[in-house]
Amino acid sequence: MTNFVKADFPHIHQENVRYGDTDRQGHVNNAVFSTYFECSRTLVLYDQSRGLIAPDRELVVVKIEMEFLAELTWPGAVEIGSRIKKIGRSSIVFEQAIFQNGKCASVSTNVMVMIDAATRKSAALPETAVEAFADLVVGAG
Repeated sequence: MTNFVKADFPHIHQENVRYGDTDRQGHVNNAVFSTYFECSRTLVLYDQSRGLIAPDRELVVVKIEMEFLAELTWPGAVEIGSRIKKIGRSSIVFEQAIFQNGKCASVSTNVMVMIDAATRKSAALPETAVEAFADLVVGAG
C-alpha cells in the first residue's frame, strides 16, 4: 500500500477521537482504526443519492487490509479519506487512509460485495453504480 496524502481522496470525513478509543498505552487502539474506516465508507455506500442500496440487497465486507503507519492520539480528530479503486460486477474496492494533524496514520484496502438479502449470494450492482460513484473512482482497476 501507499502512504497517501489527503489530496489523493475525493471524499473526506472527520471523526472525533473519543477517550474510550484509547488503550493502556495512551494511543488509539488498533481495532478502532477499522471503525473509523467503516464510518467513512458507509457514508459513501449508503448515501441515498447514489442509489446503490435497495430493500432486497445488502453489502458485506469480504476483505480488509490495513497498514498502521503512525499512532493516533486523544484528544483530537481524525480525517478519513475514501476513494474507489475498482467497481466490479458485484464488488466495490475501496482505498482509504486515516489522517491526524496532516499525517497519514493508516491505509486500508477493502472489498465490499453486494448480496441478495434472501439468498445471501452475490448479486450484481445496479447498472447505475459506475456512474453514481464516478466522482470517487481514482485510477484504473
